[in-house]
Amino acid sequence: MTKRAEFLAARKGRRLNGPFFFVEALRRDDGGRPRFGLTVTRKVGNAVERNRIRRRLREAIRLSAEADMVPGIDYVIVARRDVLTAPFDTLSQELRRRFARMAGPNEKTAPGGEGRAERRSRSD
Repeated sequence: MTKRAEFLAARKGRRLNGPFFFVEALRRDDGGRPRFGLTVTRKVGNAVERNRIRRRLREAIRLSAEADMVPGIDYVIVARRDVLTAPFDTLSQELRRRFARMAGPNEKTAPGGEGRAERRSRSD
């Protein structure tokens, strides 16, 4: 993803929090290849550190997490400073875990939690 409008649209989707980053994911409903974008704010560090974080995340996605991305979904990964010092294996596992949650049974749950009430009523 390269356009600001695509990043802003992903904010309306589901948000998956984690210790090193959070992922905003929005279903495009076109069944196309999954796309991702990276955001590293200036609060995280200087340009060298922000670029190193982006490189680490891109490589973790390329090597291990790309297979777990769901087709037809845009992912925006908003990094925290801890990505710099996290072991690469741990970083890869966290990415895979977040992407796998999008493929889980409650992927259509709205960010506001509308699906939670439906689950409770079915189990009663």
